[in-house]
Amino acid sequence: MIKHLNIKIFGLVQGVFFRTSAKDQADRLNIKGFAKNMPDGSVYIEAEGEKENLEKFVKWCNTGSSIAKVEKVEFFEASLKSFKKFDVF
Repeated sequence: MIKHLNIKIFGLVQGVFFRTSAKDQADRLNIKGFAKNMPDGSVYIEAEGEKENLEKFVKWCNTGSSIAKVEKVEFFEASLKSFKKFDVF
């Protein structure tokens, strides 16, 4: 069953290849959606995929790219948007 999560990652997550690494991870897990930098320094992700893969993706978000320093991850389930791929904005 496909689910949709809105995820916000806080910490040193901009300028450290977090979004590009998130796309690589999403592609591996067959997750569709997008990642974008937010004005407050966080990264916002909308992700759709199988529950098990989304759990793996959220776990990855708690570490992120090799040079990211994640302080906090917040996420909640939302309505499906039927994304076709994972984009980076």
